[in-house]
Amino acid sequence: MDTLASPSTGADTAHDVRYRAYRARDARFDGRFVVGVLSTGIYCRPICPARTPRPAHCRFFEHPAQAEQAGFRPCLRCRPERAPGGGRALSRDDLNGRLVEAAARAIEQGALDDAGLNALAARIGLSPRHLRRLFHRAYGVSPLDYALTQRLLAAKRLLTDTPLPVAEVALAAGFGSLRRFNAVFRERYGMPPGRLRRETAGGTTVAPSRTLTLELGYRPPLAWEALIAFLGRRAVPGVERIFTTRRGSGHARVVRHRDGTLGWLAVTPLAVRNVLHLEIPADQAARSIDYLRLTRRLFDLDARIDRIDTQLGALAAATPGLRVPGGAEGFEVAVRAIVGQVISLGHARTLLTRLTQTFGEPFDADGAPTGLDHAFPAAGRIAASDPAELASLGLIRAKAGAIHALARAIDDGRLMLSPDAPLDETLVTLKSIPGVGAWTAQIVAMRALDWPDAWPGNDLVLRRRLASHWPTLGPDAEPWSPWRAYAAMHLWHHASLDEAARSSAEDRP
Repeated sequence: MDTLASPSTGADTAHDVRYRAYRARDARFDGRFVVGVLSTGIYCRPICPARTPRPAHCRFFEHPAQAEQAGFRPCLRCRPERAPGGGRALSRDDLNGRLVEAAARAIEQGALDDAGLNALAARIGLSPRHLRRLFHRAYGVSPLDYALTQRLLAAKRLLTDTPLPVAEVALAAGFGSLRRFNAVFRERYGMPPGRLRRETAGGTTVAPSRTLTLELGYRPPLAWEALIAFLGRRAVPGVERIFTTRRGSGHARVVRHRDGTLGWLAVTPLAVRNVLHLEIPADQAARSIDYLRLTRRLFDLDARIDRIDTQLGALAAATPGLRVPGGAEGFEVAVRAIVGQVISLGHARTLLTRLTQTFGEPFDADGAPTGLDHAFPAAGRIAASDPAELASLGLIRAKAGAIHALARAIDDGRLMLSPDAPLDETLVTLKSIPGVGAWTAQIVAMRALDWPDAWPGNDLVLRRRLASHWPTLGPDAEPWSPWRAYAAMHLWHHASLDEAARSSAEDRP
C-alpha cells in the first residue's frame, strides 16, 4: 500500500493523513483514495465540495471497487468516475506488481467484457488462481469485482455525460444485456439507470448534434504548455495539429478505434478546475469510454506527479508536472522512433508526412477540426506493401526494412505494443527486428508500453545534457529511477528551451 506523503507527526495514522487531505480538498490526493461516509452511504473523492463529515464517520479506501464492495454508492456531486487513476509506482524487479498492473489495465480496457478470467490470466502469463490472489492483495478486491465497478462507473458516466439511450449505455459499458445492467445498477446504486439520468439532467454538453464534450480530471500540477510544445515539434500534418484557444493551447488528432473505425478528438485545458476538456464526434458517443481511456494515456493524466517530481528534484523544479505523452497506437510510436533514428525532428516529420499521405487512410468527418485529413498508416497496410515502396519515400533501405518487418510482426500477432504487453518479452521481440536497437526500443517502452523507467540513454541530446549539467549521475541516470522516462522528458524540454533561446539571440539585429 502506498504511503501518502503529507506534513505530519510520527504518531499520525494513514486515516489521519487522508482525513487532513480530504478536509483540505487537496487535489494532489485526487484518485489516490476515496472516502466512504457512514452517515450517507456515499463515497467521495478527496476534492468533494460537500460538507466534510467528522473523522469517525469516514472510511478510506484505495479504490472505488473496495468502497462499492463495502456497500457505498458513488457521489453525484464530485463524481468518482472522473477522478484520475491511482498511478501505482512499480520497480522493474517487481514482476508480480507489474503483472497485476497489466491485468488491471487490461480490465479497464474491457478485457473481461468479451472473455473470461482464464483468458486474461493466460494473456498475462499467470494461472487464474495466482492472478486472483495477487490481484486481491494489490487491489483489495477480485478481478471480477474490479471489472464490475469499472463497468458501473463507465455506465454512470455515459448516463450523465452523453445522450445515449440506456440500452446503448449498457452495451458500451460492457454489460452483455440490458436486464443484467438494470439489475446490477439498481443493486449497487439503489436506483434504476433512468432515475440517475433524470437526477443529473443538465450534465451533458452537446454542441448541436456534431460534437460531444467530456471532462477528465488530473492531479496538479500539469505542465500543459511544455507537453503541447513536445507534441507540436513532432506533429505529423494531417494526422494531428496544435491550435490555440483563450484557455491555452489545444491538441487535435485523428484516431483509429480497435475495429478500424476512424474518429477524432480535440483536447483543451481548464487549469482552474484541474480538468481537460475532451471534444469528440457526437455520432461516436457510444465510444466515449474508449476516447476517455485513450486521452488519459495520451496526456499521462494518471501519473503520480508528486512522487515523480520529488524523486527528480532539481531537474523537475523548473517545469513541475511534466508528463510522458502516450501514443495513440503502438505501431505509430514505433514507426516514428525508427524514422527518427539519427536525423533531425524536421527531417523525420517530412518523411512521416510522406508515409502518411501515401499509406494512411484519408479522413473526412463532419465537425472534425480543420487540418485533420489522414489517419496514420495501419500496420496491415504497411505489411501488405513492398519495402521498396517505403524506400521510395526517402527512407534509407534499413529503415524501410525495419518498418516493414515491424508491421508484419504486429499484423500477424507476434508483437503487441500496448501497456498491458509483458515488458521484457516485448522488448526482446522488438529488438530482434533488424534495424531496431536499444534507443528505439526504449522510446517504444516510454510512449507505447507506458514504462515510467524507460531510458533511451544513448540519445545524443540526453548524453550531452547529462555530461554538461549532471556529470555525476552516470550514463544510466540510476538516481532518477524508477522515473527515468520523466527525466528524459525534462532533459529534452530543457534542451529545446536552450535551442529556442539561441535561435532568438541569433535573430536579433
